[in-house]
Amino acid sequence: MMKKEIEQILKDYHWMINSIKIMRKSLQEAGEERLTAQYGDESALPKPKGTTSDPVYRELLRREKRWRKIEQYERKVKMIQDRIHVIQDEREFEVLHWLLDGKSYSWIARHMGLSERHIRRLKDSIVEQMSEMPSLPKTS
Repeated sequence: MMKKEIEQILKDYHWMINSIKIMRKSLQEAGEERLTAQYGDESALPKPKGTTSDPVYRELLRREKRWRKIEQYERKVKMIQDRIHVIQDEREFEVLHWLLDGKSYSWIARHMGLSERHIRRLKDSIVEQMSEMPSLPKTS
């Protein structure tokens, strides 16, 4: 896995986890908002090419896109989770977990009594170690 990709996922990990939870919950609900077909003059107007006026079908398509987005986030999160075990240094391990919780470099530095520069070096070491781990084969 590329270093830049790991770095970006570490940065986005916290909000991706939250988004996965929220999107899963919202997609489990019935979704009964505005699923009625158009009536009156609007129903007689021509529809744009390639679209359907069936609101249930359009809702299905919208939800399908959301599930694909959830799967994309889950793959990224799992890539990081599968690599956590390679971090053996206690300081790096602590920094990693604070990063995964969405904390800033300055917050982590204050918490650990280190400089922000040192936290960035520890993060760079984490990224380096995670990028050296071979990618796991994709399972379907």
